[in-house]
Amino acid sequence: MPFTVAEIAQLVAGEVVGDETLTLHGFAPADLAQPGDLTFAENESYFVRAEQSAAAAIIVAGPFKSEKKVLIRVANARIAFAKVLPLFFPEPAYPAGIHPTAIVPASAQVDPTAHIGPYCVLGDKARIGARSVLRGANHVGAECSLGEEVHLFPNVTLYPKTEIGDRVRIHSGAVIGADGFGYVQDGGIHLKVPQIGNVIIRDDVEIGANVTIDRGALGPTRIGKGSKIDNLVQIAHNVTVGEHCLVVSQAGIAGSTRLGDYVVLGGQVGLAGHLKIGHRATVAAQSGVMHDIPDGEKWFGYPAQPDRQTKRQILALQQLPDLLKRVTELEKKLGIKHGTPVE
Repeated sequence: MPFTVAEIAQLVAGEVVGDETLTLHGFAPADLAQPGDLTFAENESYFVRAEQSAAAAIIVAGPFKSEKKVLIRVANARIAFAKVLPLFFPEPAYPAGIHPTAIVPASAQVDPTAHIGPYCVLGDKARIGARSVLRGANHVGAECSLGEEVHLFPNVTLYPKTEIGDRVRIHSGAVIGADGFGYVQDGGIHLKVPQIGNVIIRDDVEIGANVTIDRGALGPTRIGKGSKIDNLVQIAHNVTVGEHCLVVSQAGIAGSTRLGDYVVLGGQVGLAGHLKIGHRATVAAQSGVMHDIPDGEKWFGYPAQPDRQTKRQILALQQLPDLLKRVTELEKKLGIKHGTPVE
């Protein structure tokens, strides 16, 4: 669907430099743009490529000028990009109704505007909210509750009593509500501790492919409003993830650890159990966290420490070979055999 430059500028609160009546038919990166396309440039090097491209207009951040292209000047080009892209690439619409291959018990409550795709299975007393979409082969356990505009991609599994808020997206292969890893030794065997809690996911959460979130042993595992969880993340029983957190791929959070709001965990971060990670804390990729982290701090390393401390240690290690060489040379000058103590 085409849009004028003026319409797009209004959406992104931008200033038009050039012909605001120009019609745009698509959105593409500069190297793939065709005549009539819109592109974006968030820095000078991007802008040079965009201006040389076939695109008709450019979303820019900063005082760029062009005699070739119409510009839409905004405060942040990447934010504008995120807002404009759905105009040209809207998500497909799914018709309301229940596919004939789906299994839906009489006790389930499915809003008439919801879409239940092929081979979905709903448990007893499951509830599916307005305009929610189950794409296909989804298993929604007994007494699960899904809010409005929830989107389950194919092959998502929700164990019984999982609670999901509004506008939650869960990608393929995710398993929500499996047993937490809880055992005690009894007479030389591992005795399973029943996991009788559930998982609660608040509004506007997105969960990546093949994520696993375990239900609580007692009480819930919680994922806070607006948090985004990348692919291949493991969240253990009774973990609490605060609001608007970012958890990047292959991170693992052990049981009963609590994340504050706006926490960022880089890829392959591991958190030990029963920790408290403060609001707006950041943990760099491949770090192993063994201790609580105060609000606002940046940690990395294995074991993780405040970033300045770890950086100093890394710099010291880099200087160690040269330091050893200098010590050896000094010992030779003093006639000291390597490793001989000085009296």
